[in-house]
Amino acid sequence: MGYIVELENVDKIYGENHVVKSLNLKVEEGEFLTLLGSSGCGKTTTLRMIAGFEEPTNGNIRVEGEAIEDKEPYERDVNTVFQSYALFPHMTIYDNIAYGLKMKKVPKDEVQERVLHMMDLVQLGGFEKRYPSQLSGGQKQRVAIARALINRPKVLLLDEPLGALDLKLRKQMQLELKRLQKKLNITFIYVTHDQEEALTMSDRIAIMHDGILDQLGTPTEIYEKPATRFVATFIGETNIFDGAVADVKDGQVQVTIENGIISAKDFMSKSGQYVTISVRPEKMKFRDTPTTDFTIPAVVKDYVYVGSIIKCVVELPNGNEIRIERLAGQELPELGTTIYPYWDMEDAVVIHGQEQEMLRAMDSIQFS
Repeated sequence: MGYIVELENVDKIYGENHVVKSLNLKVEEGEFLTLLGSSGCGKTTTLRMIAGFEEPTNGNIRVEGEAIEDKEPYERDVNTVFQSYALFPHMTIYDNIAYGLKMKKVPKDEVQERVLHMMDLVQLGGFEKRYPSQLSGGQKQRVAIARALINRPKVLLLDEPLGALDLKLRKQMQLELKRLQKKLNITFIYVTHDQEEALTMSDRIAIMHDGILDQLGTPTEIYEKPATRFVATFIGETNIFDGAVADVKDGQVQVTIENGIISAKDFMSKSGQYVTISVRPEKMKFRDTPTTDFTIPAVVKDYVYVGSIIKCVVELPNGNEIRIERLAGQELPELGTTIYPYWDMEDAVVIHGQEQEMLRAMDSIQFS
């Protein structure tokens, strides 16, 4: 499988604001790739540079190996779907979807065949004569997607297209979009700040933070093996411990933190090195007494009920809180008791990478 979109050392600078920093990204043909991050991280700017609505300050952007930085948006074999739908209110649904084909002077019979086929694909068959004002939000978004897809672009760019929908409809549309993408085998590059949405829909996720690509991987890789502290805390819920490596032996590290010793499986750490350890709440366990590898006492402070999940909140001696998560009915410690949290060695992720933090620091000095 080849790469259909390639970004090479791409920068975008607005005055003193370095929005996208040395971005290298390759998108495989036919995949659903999501650009994920909080507001201001550079994900929408990256999408707009691929679409042609913004020019990169530096770097190269290629579609099917062809440089497109100097091409106008209409000359690029990509289409964009926005959150705002951008439908023509005075046109019927049929005419909205057919608009691009008519501009290309496609024969009338072919236009009709392709429009009706596309309307069936997005489950809007029979809506040809309606107007946008007669549709729900989810139906309008399906029209916008159909209008973009009917031109058969190599790549479909989607900028938070479900952001204006209510939660139930949003979840329904997530599944519909994924189904449509697999059926048509068109490359989707999707922008969102919603972690659950990214995990649900994506083949791979590119997590951006302060203009830098922090990690690129499958949803499982991103969740189970976060590469940076930001990724660990941004995707799902996690418990974070910062400390210094005290001992390394046979792929196991002991880390001294403020309250005691914790341990994890790791083959890259060196004695004296500062590391961050991330452990998901569902991986946490507890004992009544300390052991050689886990000596942190913690007091059970609260329970949080979330449907079938119960989160046990425990407080460390320094006042930091961590969470232990269980299904309803499973064993949890009693309120007010002192326990000693621990985990299976392979369930902890040891995070070393300081490269992103150094790059951010250097960049802030350069532009200050």
